[in-house]
Amino acid sequence: MTHFGIICPALTGHLNPMTTLGHELQRRGHRVTLFGILDARPQTLAAGLEFWAIGEAEFPAGASAAANTKLGELSGIAAFKQIVTMFRRSTTMLLDEAPQAISAAGVEVLLIDQTSSGGSTVADFLNLPYITVCCALMLNLEFGIPPFNTTWSYSPAWWAKLRNQFSYQLLARLARPILKTVADRRQQWNLPPYIYPNDPNSKLAQICQQPPEFEFPRQQLPPSFHFTGAYSRPDSREPASFPFEKLTGQPLIYASMGTLQNQLSGVFEKIAQACVGLDAQLIIALGGGSNPASLPNLPGSPLVVGYAPQLELLQKAALTITHAGMNTALESLSNGVPMVAIPIANDQPGVAARIAWTGTGEMVSLAKSGSSRLRAAVKRVLTEDAYKQNAVRLQAAIRRAGGVSRAADIVEQVAQTGQPVFAQKSV
Repeated sequence: MTHFGIICPALTGHLNPMTTLGHELQRRGHRVTLFGILDARPQTLAAGLEFWAIGEAEFPAGASAAANTKLGELSGIAAFKQIVTMFRRSTTMLLDEAPQAISAAGVEVLLIDQTSSGGSTVADFLNLPYITVCCALMLNLEFGIPPFNTTWSYSPAWWAKLRNQFSYQLLARLARPILKTVADRRQQWNLPPYIYPNDPNSKLAQICQQPPEFEFPRQQLPPSFHFTGAYSRPDSREPASFPFEKLTGQPLIYASMGTLQNQLSGVFEKIAQACVGLDAQLIIALGGGSNPASLPNLPGSPLVVGYAPQLELLQKAALTITHAGMNTALESLSNGVPMVAIPIANDQPGVAARIAWTGTGEMVSLAKSGSSRLRAAVKRVLTEDAYKQNAVRLQAAIRRAGGVSRAADIVEQVAQTGQPVFAQKSV
């Protein structure tokens, strides 16, 4: 038995896959503890994992909801800057409090979300082996691949690489407060500095929820990088009630803008208007951003709920309208469901670009998401067979990738051998 520790943001899109992986490891007889702020406790306990609170003074219960409400009203660069501010605070707290907690708990191996900037520095300070887990869109920098926050498609042209390089430099400038926080602490702890952007990623294993077919052509991934497919299981999540008796039997359109950018109520009105008159039933999940009672008069009278059992509904869905969060995109594809993506911020533009690139759906920018343009996209994805066929193709790819079982195999191999685990082939 190995005692694994998990470090990840207290955000649903990160907690869901990480606790699913932890749940699988615990099912195999290991001990798993998640170290996080109090708002991460309910989802951690729902997955049956142990929870160790850190940052209780700076991040009391409810702190995430307040921060997410503010973030949910923003988009684009403004949202990215707010994310940087949030992550700088959480990185400082992690560096201050996690080492003592992890050491006291007796953790032997760490699973670190790729977006947890200070996680690898904590592992190095404690001299613990760690594995990088890409819960969101993989962040491995490669100038041939567009940055995660852009809707650009892949191009091998020289001008595209130059454009990408310039944009990566801009991102690094915006993220400087986080990078400096980590650099200062590494110097204080006499750890070698990070020279390259990919240095924090584990040399033992990096595991990614994407299948290789849902990523642009990569040329520079390390041999320890593994595309494993999505980590999602209903039994490792908090249950969500839903009035299944109100389903009409028509083709189901499931619409969700996730749990972060869900305060933009005008988007839900545009979605409802775009679906009026279609032979389909629209279900809107607000993700906790608003109360269903606050949207009583949406066009077409869609079924609106605060939270929804997403995995169950996607088994019945003909189309997903999404903000292009990685988990919703992969869960839709895991069920062979095509999408219309309305990306707002963070890695959503990059996920939407891959939806368009794989032909598993269409992308409509937030600025151009008027009901007529959105309606046209919805009708095309609902009626043209190619979108469904491509979604089914990706569904098969996700199954081949192995999912949480394959990810747990890699984690166990690292824990048993202490040596890098190499992928059978690179993409």
